[in-house]
Amino acid sequence: MQRTRKKTVLALSIAAMFSGTALAQETVATEGSTATVVVTGTRVANRSALDTSAAVDIISADTLKNTGTTEMNQALSVALPSLNFPRPSLTDGTDTIRPATLRGMAPDQTLVLVNSKRRHASSLVNLNGSVGRGSAAVDMNTIPTAIVKNIEVLRDGAAAQYGSDAISGVINLRLRTDRDGGEASVTYGARITEYELWNDAAPAGGTWTGPASRERTDGHSTTVSAWKGLPWGESGHVTIAAEYKDQSRTERGGYDMRQQYPRLANGAFDPRENTIDRFNAWYGDPEMQQATLFANAGNDLGNGTRVYGWASYQNREARSSGYFRPAQDARNILSIYPDGFLPVIAPTVDDFSATGGITWTLGNWDMDASLGYGKNKMRFEIQNTLNRSIGPSSKTVFNAGGFSYDQLVFNLTGVRTLDVGLSSPLNIAVGTEVRREGYKLFAGEPDSWRYGGETLANGTPAAPGAQVFPGFRPANEIDTHRSAAGAFVDLEANITPQLLASVAVRAEHYSDYGNSLAGKLSGRYDFSKSFALRGSLQNGFRAPSPQQQNFTSTSTNFINGVPYEITTFKPTDPVAVALGAKPLDAEKSVNLSLGAVLRFDPVSVTIDAYRIKIRDRIILSENLTQANVRDYIVAQGFVGVGGGRFFINGVDTTTEGVDIVLNWPINAGAAGRFDATLAGNVNRTEVTKVPVTAQLAALQPAPVLFDRANIIALEEGQPKNKFSANLNWKLGSWGATARVTRYGKTMTPGTTAAFDFPLAAQTVVDLEARYALTRKLSLALGADNVFDRYPETLPPALNTTGNTPFSNYSPFGRSGRFVYMRANYGF
Repeated sequence: MQRTRKKTVLALSIAAMFSGTALAQETVATEGSTATVVVTGTRVANRSALDTSAAVDIISADTLKNTGTTEMNQALSVALPSLNFPRPSLTDGTDTIRPATLRGMAPDQTLVLVNSKRRHASSLVNLNGSVGRGSAAVDMNTIPTAIVKNIEVLRDGAAAQYGSDAISGVINLRLRTDRDGGEASVTYGARITEYELWNDAAPAGGTWTGPASRERTDGHSTTVSAWKGLPWGESGHVTIAAEYKDQSRTERGGYDMRQQYPRLANGAFDPRENTIDRFNAWYGDPEMQQATLFANAGNDLGNGTRVYGWASYQNREARSSGYFRPAQDARNILSIYPDGFLPVIAPTVDDFSATGGITWTLGNWDMDASLGYGKNKMRFEIQNTLNRSIGPSSKTVFNAGGFSYDQLVFNLTGVRTLDVGLSSPLNIAVGTEVRREGYKLFAGEPDSWRYGGETLANGTPAAPGAQVFPGFRPANEIDTHRSAAGAFVDLEANITPQLLASVAVRAEHYSDYGNSLAGKLSGRYDFSKSFALRGSLQNGFRAPSPQQQNFTSTSTNFINGVPYEITTFKPTDPVAVALGAKPLDAEKSVNLSLGAVLRFDPVSVTIDAYRIKIRDRIILSENLTQANVRDYIVAQGFVGVGGGRFFINGVDTTTEGVDIVLNWPINAGAAGRFDATLAGNVNRTEVTKVPVTAQLAALQPAPVLFDRANIIALEEGQPKNKFSANLNWKLGSWGATARVTRYGKTMTPGTTAAFDFPLAAQTVVDLEARYALTRKLSLALGADNVFDRYPETLPPALNTTGNTPFSNYSPFGRSGRFVYMRANYGF
């Protein structure tokens, strides 16, 4: 009770500070809002966001800037109720490259574009128990907010228009095109927080006890960014942006009540049990140093010809941890770590992209040709660890190998209008896309994965490989590529002054799995200037990613002293085929949407309902290591293989929901200008089919390929609903933002129903105040999660190590209040 009162007083003090700022009103704000033209979801020029046949959200550069975060995914998650960014921890590489989801779908079922061109995906495939397990998505955090003019989010399927991945929608990041001006920004912040603990009891005879809560000031983050517009000739531009981020880790671990040391000869506990720091985990956000460069350029060459291009590079170095190994743990060597050890996973991510293109006029056609390349490479160093099987001579730092993904895309598009006697000219767009994708996995040093021959005191072999993350082996290495070619036709016109209709068809051929065909029919009817209905019917697809098709890793487990290889198999691996795996096919979707647009100047309201049925979703199977599976594998002629998992088609889902957005700009005269947005998403996913193979079904008992925990993760792992209220205020030199976000309930799946853990709905409040000292220099002070909200603390039965007191399924993370300041200087 005392802790809650103290947190409330601190939160109210912060809120009062902001409200006091908002009272300083002197001058009158001016109103200058105009209809915003969009390019996503339509190829018709000068179509505004409220005039499209599908829902398009527009997030401005100011919206991205006026938040405490400089992380693109997190900024989008607070701006869009339909987008979620859960921020898991203790999930290996996913701590460093965290995926976001749209409309409750998988991260890789949203297409990401930059300037309407396909962005390359990350090389990481998410393997652990968090939202997005089994997916390899685009890492939008490789794009600095400083280079972004605005972001358009199409909340509708668009595979017929853009190709693979556009099942739940499209996120299009449009880059700045400034030829002068610029801005520099410095943001500094830290987590000032306190969280509750639910401690286990000490072992019988133990005298140590744990605190009821823990105060932390950590997660210090400094971001320095700048963009500058430069002229190129008489009409061209070169816009350059740079960003550097230095982030300290957050620690939200629990109090580890386990016995840490071997007992003394007389059977008593080691005296160090009462003095060791039992907050021994790094559960939270990772340490990170990140440097990014981005440039966007374009110029008119005359005679209707224009060249354009952009390029980016980012280097990211991160450090996160695994679970703590106590001193007495069989995986520890006391001569190396007398007090136990916390193994650290330290990936380095290099991301590069470059795109160039040209537009020109060919008769009545507006032509656009471009060539783009992108590559993402992730290398793992495992620190503060050991290879137990090597013994006391083991190294403590290992190169564990890694992987890379690259993409080369050529686009050729032509757009023209043709008068065919309708209420508007028929807009005709045709085009082709040719894509080459590559995936490479490279091995770590031998000591990171090999068995060194050491045995434990009981005679069983010691665990081989670097603790927490055994390295990739030479047998895992692969260097492969595939190609895809597609063509589309997209037609759009007003049949009558009130009726807008469009139809699109796209066919694609992939060298590794075959063909896909997608079509979309959409329309809109304006009953008046104030009311319109819109809707679409379409089928779509998502091609299996090279990461899902080719990722493989192996670890050695000793069962009754016998070594068995436990592997994440490629679907085409002979062992996986023996268990029923098949070459991956495309996921197939059918989308239906129906919406309404209401305009009561200056208020606008959009309501869009949707239904998305997906057949043959690609999932990562359970770990199939049961004794009867091992026996079956041996019977098929494979020796020393203890089982594993693989990617497989076969999960069918139905997702239904509705998005509501209300925008209300208010000119309050002497009180200033207010921009209010109320938005909400209600979403429900149901798994209607799970995969089964004849080979496994014949075993007794039959192993489950996709168990209840993964079904619950799909159905209840993301919020059932999410609502937000945003209010921006501007008056002369003063400005403020208040944001309230309510996250609906989620479920943390357990191995049985008894271990399922529901997370109740939570409301998070963010506040920011701004003041312009001069026309060029402004300062901001803010707090995200002002009232320091956390998800429910897990009970000891679900946190046996004490390392993880909160669920990874919390939709707003579990790092607590973030207080920050920002300085912006325009030039």
